[in-house]
Amino acid sequence: MLVLVVGPSGVGKDTLLDGAKAVLAGDPRVVFPRRQITRPAEAGGEDHVPIGEAEFAARDAAGGYALAWRAHGLAYGVCLDIDASLAAGRIVVVNVSRQVLDAARSRYGTLRVVSITAEPHVLAQRLRDRGREDEAGIAGRLVRAKAYEVDGDDVIVVRNDGAPQEGVARLVAAIRP
Repeated sequence: MLVLVVGPSGVGKDTLLDGAKAVLAGDPRVVFPRRQITRPAEAGGEDHVPIGEAEFAARDAAGGYALAWRAHGLAYGVCLDIDASLAAGRIVVVNVSRQVLDAARSRYGTLRVVSITAEPHVLAQRLRDRGREDEAGIAGRLVRAKAYEVDGDDVIVVRNDGAPQEGVARLVAAIRP
């Protein structure tokens, strides 16, 4: 089963995914592949595989990614090796952009989308605490978060307004078969 985790910036996806990885570390059925991102490793954020823009573009053009997209000035790719994990019967959990859901549904058919949500005031505070954007940038992210609905029979909504361990427990429950 492919499990795609989506949600707006500031909703706590990385925190919940890190927690779920820790909880599920002993379960060989569940894998969390690292994304390739055109961002230096020392830039912080999630544990990713840094890749140059030219190398990313060449790999993407050659069909080297199962899923790829651009957002916030960066390129993101999920490598094709997820297909082998899926064929082996594993649960593959990946943080993706909401913009690739239709492509993922077309490519993989049956999948599960876990939409992480939080109240706008919680998102705003988390974005401020993160310190990457000014107030205008935060306002723009809040508008984009509100404008993009995630729906479908394959969607499970996980609210992340409370303590991190509560959100992690909800995410783990959504991941497990």
